Parts: sequence; structure tokens; C-alpha cells
Amino acid sequence: MKPGLSVWLSIVIVMALVAGVVPVRAQGYPVRPITVIVPFPAGGASDVVARIVTNQMSRTLGQSIIIENVSGAGGTIGSARVAAAAPDGYTLLAAAMGSHVAAPVLTPNVKYDPVADFVPIGLTAHSPAVVIARKDFPARDLKEFVAVLRQQDGALKQAHGGIGSSSHMACLLFTAEIGAKPTLVAYRGSGPALNDLMGGHVDLMCEQSVSVAEQVLAGSVKAYAVSANERLATLPNVPTAREAGVNFEMSVWAGLFAPKGVPAEVIAKLADALDKALDDTAVRERLAQLGGAIPAHAERNPAAFDRFVRSEIARWAPILTAARAEK
Repeated sequence: MKPGLSVWLSIVIVMALVAGVVPVRAQGYPVRPITVIVPFPAGGASDVVARIVTNQMSRTLGQSIIIENVSGAGGTIGSARVAAAAPDGYTLLAAAMGSHVAAPVLTPNVKYDPVADFVPIGLTAHSPAVVIARKDFPARDLKEFVAVLRQQDGALKQAHGGIGSSSHMACLLFTAEIGAKPTLVAYRGSGPALNDLMGGHVDLMCEQSVSVAEQVLAGSVKAYAVSANERLATLPNVPTAREAGVNFEMSVWAGLFAPKGVPAEVIAKLADALDKALDDTAVRERLAQLGGAIPAHAERNPAAFDRFVRSEIARWAPILTAARAEK
């Protein structure tokens, strides 16, 4: 056999073997623990939902799922790390509308594209926002609360979990609707922001029910309204904003993503594990207790989630661009 032909055949054989490895690895996946990066601090809504859901997913997959909190810059630091991770299915992102919809518009020099650099796995939960204040805030109801905000305006401090976070977006809509401009105080996540609110260091906040329901029920903060179209079963005494004549409706979502290039077979396994987790009775009950809503089957799959994320980006981009211009 000629030397050139021998080398050529060797290359072909190696390429064939390498090509054959991918399906085998995908079929055996996962063979080691999976890391899910939450781009916000522990204790926030994204963190809470991710821990509840991935705990059940790990049982289906037969491997541990480790949560790693990589916070900062409205969720963009952790998100950028996942975008640059090896596309092997062992580094995933528990993202939210803040990191995938708002931050790319509001945060300068974001190092990822929310659509091009990720593969959607599935939607994990919806959660309305709750307008809350320090427990000794003087207003008795939402109407009085709005009146105080309008009157004192910049004298009041509004906490949020970073530019582009869901807590920032929620209050952006709420204060724009009532015509108030409190002083914004940014934190590295909603967890630290909520802690300062409970400590009385700031005055108000708008955050997902899954993060604040327990604090509201314990009396650690005062709740004035929810952004849902009906009252939450877990917070039956908190009215909707519409009940007080305020047009404030939104649902904050969370979901799982993988870096671009992860094999389709791996995405399918992860999506199946997520689907099973969201059908688990204990998971559903826990999320319901916190005011979260389980997405319908038709909303969960990767293709549906991809369409949903794209529609959310299109919906929010003009609003967020206008907010950035007003700064």
C-alpha cells in the first residue's frame, strides 16, 4: 500500500471513530455530575426554582446536579460563563427573563447573545411579581401606597437585584404606570435586596412571589399587590393591582438552557427529565406554595420555549430601550 493512501485511510478511520463517539456519549449521558449555574445569588427566585426542579431532575437522570451561584451584572456574568462552556451537557444555565431578556438590552458589553449562544431545554415556572415594602411602611393599602410614592418620589428607596433583573423590570413597569420615580438601589441579586428590605434599609421592592411569599406570610415585609390577573392561593389577602385600579400585570419566567452545540440527544434527555420533574406532585405543591405556576406541557418543550423566549425579547426590547434612554 502506498504511504499516502495509508495515511489517508488512517485519517478516514479516525474520523469515523470520532463521529461514532458522539451518539454513544449522548446515549450514556450523564456519566458524571451536572453543574447548573444560577446567575444570581442564593435565595433569589431563580435560585429557589432551580433547586426545587433540579433536585427532582437528578433522580430521573441518575446523577447529582450541583447548583453554582455566579452572580453579578444583572445575571450576565454567570450567563456568559455558560455560553462559553464546553457543549457537553455538563454545564447548564438556570436563566430568567432578567438575564435573557432585559440584561442584554440594559447592560453594556454583554458577552453573549441570548438566542444564538444557547439551546433552550425548557420552561420551569411562571411567577407573578409582588409589590412589597418594609413592614413598618405607613400606607394601609395599594391606593395609599401609590399616593405616598407619588408624593415622596425620590425620597423613597426602591431595591432591586441588579439592572435587568426581574425585580428591576417589575418595578420599572409598576412605577411607570403610577408615575413615580423612587431612588433605585441596586444589589447583586434579589436575595440581598430582600434582606435589606426586611432590615428596613430600603423602602420598597417588586419581586417574584416564589422569593417573597414566605416573608409576606411571616410579616417580615408588607405586601400591597400582585401582578397576576387574580389573587394567589398562597397570598389570598393580597389584592391584584387591577383591584386598586393600577394596570400592572406581568409574569416572570424561569427556564433551563445549555450552551450552543450540545447534542440534540442530550437536550432531549434533559428536557424529558425536566418534564418529569414538573409533573412530580411534590415539586408542583412546593412551587404552588410559593405562588409559582407550572407551565403547561405544550409550553415546556425546547421548541416551544425557544419561540417563547424570542417573543419575550421582541415584546420587552422597546420598553427596556426606552427605559435606558431615560437614564
